Amino acid sequence: MKKISREILIAAIAVAASAASALPAGADTGRYVMEKTEDGFIRMDTDTGEMSICTEKSGQIVCKLAADERAAFQDALDRLEERVTALEERVDRTLAVPSEEEFDRGLDNMEKFFRRFLGIVEEYDKEKKAPPAPETPPDRT
Repeated sequence: MKKISREILIAAIAVAASAASALPAGADTGRYVMEKTEDGFIRMDTDTGEMSICTEKSGQIVCKLAADERAAFQDALDRLEERVTALEERVDRTLAVPSEEEFDRGLDNMEKFFRRFLGIVEEYDKEKKAPPAPETPPDRT
């Protein structure tokens, strides 16, 4: 693909801007403005200012992002790939089988918990089985 010269690009932007400003107020120009160049077209998004280079192939116009937009797109894609990799690593760590040391530490904690729990149950049973305190006889004086 031929590179579009900087002069042609600047001229196309100037023509697009002047054409847009020459329209009567309230005229609907649409979101995109296309300008013919030697090698095809330049499409400008009037909302964002992004520009694409377009060529005609097999009777259809095919537009590709300009170098700046392509770099921004690639940066966004790279950031998403990093996030996916970090999430996959996190899932792998979560699903990983614990080491023998981690497993033993977990069992020790469970044993400690159950011993304390059984101690509480035993205290409760002793209180429940203990004979009731004798009642004091009523005062008859």
